[in-house]
Amino acid sequence: MTGSCTHLNRKEGFSLVSAPAVLDHERGDSRENRLGRWERAAEWPLAAAAVLFLIGWAVPILDPGAAEAVRHLCSLALVGTWALFAVDYVARVSFARERFRYILLHPVDLLLLVLPVLRPLRLVRLLVLLRILNRRATRSLRGQVATYVAGAAALVILCAALAVLDAERGAPDANIGTFGDALWWAATTVTTVGYGDRYPTTMEGRLVAVGLMLAGIALIGVVTASFASWLIDRVRQVETDSRTATAVDLNALHAEISALREELHLSREMATAGLRPETDSPGTSAPLTRRAQQAAETADVSCR
Repeated sequence: MTGSCTHLNRKEGFSLVSAPAVLDHERGDSRENRLGRWERAAEWPLAAAAVLFLIGWAVPILDPGAAEAVRHLCSLALVGTWALFAVDYVARVSFARERFRYILLHPVDLLLLVLPVLRPLRLVRLLVLLRILNRRATRSLRGQVATYVAGAAALVILCAALAVLDAERGAPDANIGTFGDALWWAATTVTTVGYGDRYPTTMEGRLVAVGLMLAGIALIGVVTASFASWLIDRVRQVETDSRTATAVDLNALHAEISALREELHLSREMATAGLRPETDSPGTSAPLTRRAQQAAETADVSCR
């Protein structure tokens, strides 16, 4: 009786020791599941908020003489979307299994909330639309790359044009005074062409130019890598088709040689037996040449 109680106590002790670890693991899995559900549910609202942020940021830049009510609405849109992004960040941190590690792995998200000067970078949330478009449009990797490159290029050019126009407008020696000039400058800069007819003169505008140059180099690298991958796949496909065709020809040739050997062997046997090679051997129902041809054709069909 005492031994059984000791055995039970050992079992209970083992269960009590392992229970916290099991509960912590289950709690961590539950947090990860809630984080995934939150990110999926917040995807479209954050994309809409990013578009609203873009509108609220762009309208005062494009129309400096807008009415006070319009400017007030744009300011409210910026503050509201910033608050929505703050709620999203707090929710993601609270749902994360290791909160401090999550904060360390996502420093840009924290900086975008703490430093107001970086708030326009929240426009990268528009990439959520590209991810949704990828899932709807295509499943191929190159199709996704093409979608990302096209969307990212348009977004980068638009944001850079707005930023440089906001920085250069009113500067003493500025030569970028309209949105058309800003778009032309952004397009020539992101493609690394750089005609030089339009260029920023202020420190803020030059910082925007540096960021745009880096983005252009990255986009060109992605396009080049995607084209190289497509070219390698095409060459590999041609080599595979060539090897397959060669293998089929070799198999057909081997079958034909085997049939000819069989016919030659049977001809020798018939010659030894005193029969003519053109006639059928005893027990056969078709000429030897026809039978060899049929054997070769059967081997060729099986190879295909």
